[in-house]
Amino acid sequence: MSDAGDDGSATSATGEQAPVGIIAGTGFYELPGLAEAEHLAVSTDWGEAHAMTGLWHGRRIVFVPRHGGDHSIPPSAINYRANIAAMRDLGAGAILAVSVVGSMVPERGTGSFLLLDDCLEFTTGRAATFFDQPGQVVHTDMTTPYDPRLRGVLAAAADAERIDVAQSATYVCTNGPRFETPAEIRMYAQMGGSVVGMTGYPEVALAREAGIPYAGIAVVANMAAGMFDGEISHEEVAAALGATKVPLFALLGRAVSMI
Repeated sequence: MSDAGDDGSATSATGEQAPVGIIAGTGFYELPGLAEAEHLAVSTDWGEAHAMTGLWHGRRIVFVPRHGGDHSIPPSAINYRANIAAMRDLGAGAILAVSVVGSMVPERGTGSFLLLDDCLEFTTGRAATFFDQPGQVVHTDMTTPYDPRLRGVLAAAADAERIDVAQSATYVCTNGPRFETPAEIRMYAQMGGSVVGMTGYPEVALAREAGIPYAGIAVVANMAAGMFDGEISHEEVAAALGATKVPLFALLGRAVSMI
């Protein structure tokens, strides 16, 4: 297990800098410029996870594309437990997670970035905890689901790269793979939701259970249902993300070098 130091650094039990974990979703299947890249199949108690390791911006990285490199895994079928367990087993001292979302905030349209600081969960049937065996009674605190120090690093990285990032956002996780209805979006917005996606939970809770500091940045691919004229399609979402890749990877690269 790795620990985050008082200065926000991540160190392993041997005192060396721990790898930084990066988990990304739709449209983000590789890290540009990743050196010494190695593809790994990591066997865990919860199944096999596929990850890439290498050097990126001077740091050892563990990278997991949630949907697989070919976007073949739908949100409800992702093995979140294996992914987080693999991060833990590979020594990740922090996780930066990228979530592709629909926005429920009119002033934060397509291409916007938001730092997540809270979440609402509306999924069904997902394996959502490491503690599901008889005798394992563990109630994990979720008062601060997204690590404040890592959020601070992402905010500072955005400032350094002159990228506009909203400093607060509540992530609503739905089951998918269908998009939400306009009535659902109105309900989520009334509950305080800012953005909606399909993969943020149970990832955030499992990271808490594993003791790995976790921060999330939301990338807006579309306005949520009912907030514009027309319909949402996966193809349009994927196409809209193209313009966000350069600033997103600049922000993440800066953050990695600052951890």
